[in-house]
Parts: sequence; structure tokens; C-alpha cells
Amino acid sequence: MFTSSLSRRQLIHATSALVGLGGVSLNGALAQTPSPQQAALPTGVASALSGPDRETRLLEGAKKEGTVTVYSSMPQDDMTALTTEFEKRYGIKAKIWRAGSEKLLQRVVLEARSNRFEMDVADTNGPEMEAMHREHLLQVCKSPFLSDLIPQAILPHREWIATRLNIFTCAYNTKALKKEDLPKSYADLLDPKWKGKIAVEADDNDWLAGTVTKMGYDKGVALFKEIANKNAVTVRKGHTLLANLVASGEVPLALTLYNYKVEQMKNAGAPMDWFALEPTIARPNGVAVSKNAPHPYSAVLFQDFMLSVGQVVLGKRDFIPTSIKVTSNLNKMPLTFADPKATLDDNQKWTRLYEEIFSHKGV
Repeated sequence: MFTSSLSRRQLIHATSALVGLGGVSLNGALAQTPSPQQAALPTGVASALSGPDRETRLLEGAKKEGTVTVYSSMPQDDMTALTTEFEKRYGIKAKIWRAGSEKLLQRVVLEARSNRFEMDVADTNGPEMEAMHREHLLQVCKSPFLSDLIPQAILPHREWIATRLNIFTCAYNTKALKKEDLPKSYADLLDPKWKGKIAVEADDNDWLAGTVTKMGYDKGVALFKEIANKNAVTVRKGHTLLANLVASGEVPLALTLYNYKVEQMKNAGAPMDWFALEPTIARPNGVAVSKNAPHPYSAVLFQDFMLSVGQVVLGKRDFIPTSIKVTSNLNKMPLTFADPKATLDDNQKWTRLYEEIFSHKGV
């Protein structure tokens, strides 16, 4: 049980600051030594498998292990759909520990600090994945499915791979607002009719970074400051909460909701819809195998699953998969990709700016 209440921002900033101290990392500073049981596990062998018999050999090893433990920030029902298909296909039990991305990163770091390794696979947001990479907590796996993915899904180090895109879009309550009255650009939000009707999520500084950088920094910052000052933009903690507030009509217009979630709720009968304003920012979410996975064959098999069959499952649930073999109607707009590395490097700068622009009233 971990009781620390560090926020995502604090945790990412602390991790990035630690990495910046002359190359010092948790691994080096704490001199981790795997237990005899972990040292004996052929983790590197599993991740390096290649050739036409890769899946067969992975499955043979996975059946001996019997289980895989996944730490995920994906909504429970969505991850359950994935693990159900994985278990049906391979007969390997998937155990899920679910939390928000910030708590997931916190747990992984604290487990590494205490020399306790329970996670086989991580599934979460790009910035948190990048933080784990920098702490040397992940490993490269030579998946044959990388060639099926969009180029933006594959980072140079390849220790985590993007499986889906969270596209930041605007969401509105269809009972409170008419489609013809929606803004056509962010500048339209300066209209006094939007006063008290707009909200953003509390931690979407990577959305702001991508948006104002694309607009031109000075121009973009000035615009959002004016919008917030004139029309009292409120801030809500959590995308699920914000989506529910839009569905209820308490928040008529949200600027930073993932369109897949809005699509799911709309299809379930909620009076809401989404639209995109340019620039439209896409945040990659990914999957990775732990460097100290206690079930390495199952872990690599699960990652391969997420990059292949899992892409189809994600597409059916209104996610935006990164596989070029799975089409989606939710990414038919020009996209600007958030850079997880830049988010981590400049997190403090964008956090300060986000807080400066949006006063966090209404949290």
C-alpha cells in the first residue's frame, strides 16, 4: 500500500529533476540488486526472441509462468475487454492493478526503490512512460508488429510503444448548446456568451504546450489568458469527472476531453458530442515490459497482443489505435502530436504557465 499523495505534476517533475542530476537515477542511486529468483529469470531472452516461432516460444514460456501482471491507467471496462480476449486466446491469467497515471508511476518508482518487482507490463500515458524509461525500469522488446504502426508510435529508444492516441477535443452538452453555435476557433471563445460555460481538466499542460507552440508561443499564451480572464474558465480534476459534468449539463463546454471517451458516452445515450479545434493535439499512450518482469514470457506476449489483436479490440471500443491496419473515424483531422520527452523536460515550465492561465477555481 502506498500512501504518498504526490500529484502527477510533482512526480514527473521529481523524476525529470533526478535524471538531470549528472545522470543520477533511482537505479544507480539505490543500487538495485534483483532477488535470486528474479536474477534467474530469462527476461532478456524473452524480449530478444525473433523469427517465425516467436509466438510459439513465448507461449510455451508463458504457460509455465501462468500469469501476467499489468499496471494500467486505462478505464477498467476497457482493460477488462482486452484481458478477456488475451486470456481467451492464450489461456494466461491477466492480473490488473489500475490507478491514474500519476499513481501508477508513483507505485512503480516506489517498488523499484524497495527492490520489489511485481509489475510485468505498464500501460499508461506517454509522459509517465518516458519517466520510467529514464529511470531504466523498462526494456526493449523486438516485436514483429512495429511495422504495422504509425511512425509516431515508435520512440527512438523503443522501450515503450504507443498503442493508442488520446486526442484532445472539445466536448459539449447537446441540450445546452446547439451545433451551429459552437466555436470555429479558439479565438471565438472570446465571445462573452461563453462566460461561465467553459472548463478544462486540471493536468492537461501538455495540451496547452502543443497548442500554444503550434499557434506561436506569444500569440497562443496571450489568447488563452484573455479567454480565461474574460470568460471565467473553470478547472476540474479528472477527465472522467469532466466528461460526466458535460453529460449532466453542469459544464456546457469542455476544451480538453479525449474524443474516444465522449464517443463511448454518446453511444451509451449521453447528451453530448465532440468537435475539434485546430491545432488538435494527440497524446500517445503506450505499453512497455518491465526490466524486472517476474513473468517475462507472459509480459512480452501481452505486449505483442496489445500491438496486434489488441489494436482491433481498442478500435471496436472507440479508441484510436496506432496500427495502420485498424481504421478509425475519430482521427480524421490534422493532428499535432504531443512530445512525451518535451513534456517531461519542460514540465515545470508548462505547469507554471497552465496554473497562471487557469486559476483552478472550480476544482
